[in-house]
Amino acid sequence: MEEDAPTLPLPEAFLQFLEANGLDPSIYTAIDSTPRFIRLKPGFDACVEEVEKEVKCKLEKVQWLQGFYSLPPHVQIAGSRAYQEGKIYGIDASSGAAVMALNVSPGDHVLDLCAAPGAKLCMILDLLGDLGSVTGVDVARHRLAACRTMLQKYALGDRCRLFVADGTTFSVIPVGSRSDCKSFESGLEEKDDVFKEWTSRRPWKERRKANRSGIPQSLSKSQPPELIYYGRHSGVIGLAKGELYKTVSDVEMGSHGYDKVLVDAECTHDGSVKHIQKFENWGWGTFQRRVLDAERTDNLHVLQANDSSLFP
Repeated sequence: MEEDAPTLPLPEAFLQFLEANGLDPSIYTAIDSTPRFIRLKPGFDACVEEVEKEVKCKLEKVQWLQGFYSLPPHVQIAGSRAYQEGKIYGIDASSGAAVMALNVSPGDHVLDLCAAPGAKLCMILDLLGDLGSVTGVDVARHRLAACRTMLQKYALGDRCRLFVADGTTFSVIPVGSRSDCKSFESGLEEKDDVFKEWTSRRPWKERRKANRSGIPQSLSKSQPPELIYYGRHSGVIGLAKGELYKTVSDVEMGSHGYDKVLVDAECTHDGSVKHIQKFENWGWGTFQRRVLDAERTDNLHVLQANDSSLFP
């Protein structure tokens, strides 16, 4: 007599989706068979053996994704010297595939909406090298701060800007495309309104203002973007604040927009095997609200529509 298959705690609506698409629900219980992935920072190919010795397992090269290796799901990399020294990244293969699909070329100006925590942003910067720029946007300040920390850890912030902003309304154009824009007369700008080299220590006026009003962890659609980081070669230093936030018309956007745009919204709730498994701990009610709610999905469509307006 055959034993009954174990009942999976997946929501009925999701089970119906899997059935309609010919997917076996049991794949979401195969926790031990889902590998984790790392990416080597360019120039550190020789550290594979070093990592293998530290984590005590063999790294399997991902043939279809350059620089990526898979390892068993139970292996932790955070304590390894290679990770702490910025030689390897913890990043899922699907995220790497999304970046590779952009076909980034040196010199491109790339916009990464929903950029935090920053693994894809770092991969884009590695591909750009010493040319081009990346603008990272996220609505959550604390998550974008983690992204800033990652840029500093991997020494990749030189050509990057980070904005706390709502991606559905973000319209700050690439700095490198401003040569054709009307510039502000330098005499009209106060000295304090010109961006100097970025420092983690904010001016006392900003600190006093923040202490009085408090700093929200996310911005609403009505609030202007907040620049929380910019590198030496990001094009920001020397600009007046009015120039940085200068907007252009929809017609002008065709010649002043970004070369490539990545929107990985709700990547934590995308239906992948590893992410679905996390809802065992988070609760299936959370899954219903975050993944299956139609209104939430509609909001993502708005974000993607804004993406197309920034891409000439």
